Amino acid sequence: MQEGNPPRAEQTIDVSIIVACYNERPVLRDSVARLIDVMNGTRYANSYEIIFVDDRSRDNTVEIIRDLVQKYPEIPTRLIRHATNLGRGRTVMDGFEAAQGRIMGFLDIDLETPAHYIPVAVLEIERGADVVSAMRIYRFHLRSFYRQLLSMGYHRLVASALHLPLQDTEVGFKFFNRETAMAIIKECTDPGWFWDTEVMTRSYFGGLKIVEIPTLFIKRYDKKSSVRPIHDSLEYFSRLRHFRREARRLEREYRERGLTPVEVHTVSHPVGHGDEPNLARSAK
Repeated sequence: MQEGNPPRAEQTIDVSIIVACYNERPVLRDSVARLIDVMNGTRYANSYEIIFVDDRSRDNTVEIIRDLVQKYPEIPTRLIRHATNLGRGRTVMDGFEAAQGRIMGFLDIDLETPAHYIPVAVLEIERGADVVSAMRIYRFHLRSFYRQLLSMGYHRLVASALHLPLQDTEVGFKFFNRETAMAIIKECTDPGWFWDTEVMTRSYFGGLKIVEIPTLFIKRYDKKSSVRPIHDSLEYFSRLRHFRREARRLEREYRERGLTPVEVHTVSHPVGHGDEPNLARSAK
C-alpha cells in the first residue's frame, strides 16, 4: 500500500532517500526535519524524494509519517506499508524498488549516523563511486561501550571470514549508484539485519567501486533500540556462517573471470558537529 506526495510532472528526481521505519515515534519528527534541512541546503533541494517504508510498526509511526507528508507537500514523499513485519533488509529493498532517483540510499532515522553526511555520500557517487558506506567513528561512552565492543568485534570477524577489506559492513547508512548497483542489490536474499553485510559482500566481489566515509557515531538514548545484543549477535554469527560459502563462491567466480578485487577508498574529512554547513555546501 502506497501513499504520499508524487513529484510534479516536470520534476526530475536525482536522489531517493529511503527511511526504513519500525516504532520510530520518539525520533521521527525531529529527524525528518533535520534530513529535510540538510537536503534543502544542497543543489538537490528540488530533485530529491523521501520514501518511508513502515515495517508494521506497533506505535503511531504511520500516523506521524502521514502528518509529515502533509507538513511538507512540496517534497515528493511516499509511504509504503508492510502488512506484516518483514525485516530491515526487505524494508530497505522495497524502498529501493520504488525509488526513482539515479542515486539512492538509506540511513537509520535515529540519525546516530547524522544526516549531514548525506551530501558527502552523494558527492562521492557523483565522482564515480558505485557504493558509499559510512564508517563509524566512536567516542568513548561507558553506557554504550558493550555495544561498541560487539560491533568492533563483528567488523573483524566479517573481514576475516568473508575476505573483505571493509571497515563497517553493517552500518545503517549506505548510498548507491542505481544504474550500476541495482542488479547486485536484487541478488540479496536476507530479509533481516544481515542484509547490510550481504549487500556489501556482493558489491565488493561484484566489482563495484566502494568508498567508505568516516562518520561520527552519536548514540541516541531517547529511543529504545530494537537491537537485542546477545540474541542478534548469535543470529548474526549464524547468518555469517551460512553466508560464508556463498561469499567464497562469489570470490572464486570473480577471480575466475581474471579480475582482482577493486580497491576500497576511504574519504577523509572532519567528523565533528562543526563540519555540517561545509558538508552541505560540498554537494552544490
